[in-house]
Amino acid sequence: MEQLPQERLIIAVTAAAAADTAVREAVAYAKEREAFGQDLLSFQNTRFVLAECAADALAARTLVDSCITRHVAGELDAAGASLAKFWCTDIQNKVVDRCLQIFGGYGYIMEYPIARMYAAARVQKIYGGTNEIMKELVARSL
Repeated sequence: MEQLPQERLIIAVTAAAAADTAVREAVAYAKEREAFGQDLLSFQNTRFVLAECAADALAARTLVDSCITRHVAGELDAAGASLAKFWCTDIQNKVVDRCLQIFGGYGYIMEYPIARMYAAARVQKIYGGTNEIMKELVARSL
């Protein structure tokens, strides 16, 4: 029980890293994949989606960095770790889902990293305590 905050922080770190990786993969794919005679990154909607995903990934990394600093200082409590876990894993799922959409049908082919990220993302919201339980722990601390 004493290690739960650290476990939840580790899950948050993994989620933030996965969101970041999904954005990099989607940007690289959008630069090389063509549709209607131009690369996908030339389309405004693709750029907007990727910009939003990049912002979400940055916010997750920033939250994780703050929690790591607090953890090293011995100041990260269970509620703070729970907040990071639920928020970062929710962001991970959102970002990976939106990035997979950039890949179209290729997003479901397991040879593409985005397909493996998509398959692995959902469980993040469950283990280490479900996100609903994390929200309850945070709410109790308010």
